[in-house]
Amino acid sequence: MTYWQAILLAIVEGLTEFLPVSSTGHMIITSALLGITATSFTKLYLVVIQLGAILSVLVVYWRRFFQSFDFYLKLLVAFLPIVVVGLLLKKHIDALLESVTVVALMLVVGGVVLLFVDKWFPQQQQERGGHPVTTPSYREAFIIGLFQCIAVVPGVSRSAATIIGGLTQKLTRRAAAEFAFFLAMPTMTAAAAKDLLDYYQEASEQGIQLGDLFSRDEIMQLLVGNVVAFVVALLAIRLFVNFVAKYGFRAFGVYRIIVGGILLLLIGLKINLQLV
Repeated sequence: MTYWQAILLAIVEGLTEFLPVSSTGHMIITSALLGITATSFTKLYLVVIQLGAILSVLVVYWRRFFQSFDFYLKLLVAFLPIVVVGLLLKKHIDALLESVTVVALMLVVGGVVLLFVDKWFPQQQQERGGHPVTTPSYREAFIIGLFQCIAVVPGVSRSAATIIGGLTQKLTRRAAAEFAFFLAMPTMTAAAAKDLLDYYQEASEQGIQLGDLFSRDEIMQLLVGNVVAFVVALLAIRLFVNFVAKYGFRAFGVYRIIVGGILLLLIGLKINLQLV
């Protein structure tokens, strides 16, 4: 993987991490189109640069992280389901990450769902007791966490699944999106930590020492990738929240169907889009 490829992947990650279009799916597609070889490092890179993107949440919403301890407990409750699913299905999830076909199918299916989300959850129904719902209860946080588990399938979109989970609990569009952002922090941090540990264990079995785990170029690619993803995501968060609060999710549904449809067409024409 070259530096420009690493930077392009980081831009894609920053743009799509918090949009309901599947950041992992888009990075898999981008990797396939660029012909990036699927090595242990490139797979790790796709996960680790998500740390840069989610750090932007802390910067944009730093005041929210000084709320009551109750805020962190709700995040923990919402985070627990993905921990269980991730540990039980990691090998299967890793296998799916190499399939552009799975991504294409899930983009289309998710796109169809997003076409109807605004109709299913209109703004006027997103209230309880006559007031807009901006904070989930513990039970609601757990249910949102269950929805997040759907996103272990590449192309589903963690953001979309979590936001829809929030809407089912009558959160406003803005509140559902923001809770999805907050939940991304423990989720993606844990995913990156697990992948880093697996990468280290694999290297150790091959007799590679900790100091030789990454080459100088790989370290620089990880650093640059995280910085680029952070800056791009910083801009994407604000634009997305304002857009979805005003216009809803239909445009993202149309986008997903178009991209997924094009990919399925290319695959049907037997154009190789698998990671090489």
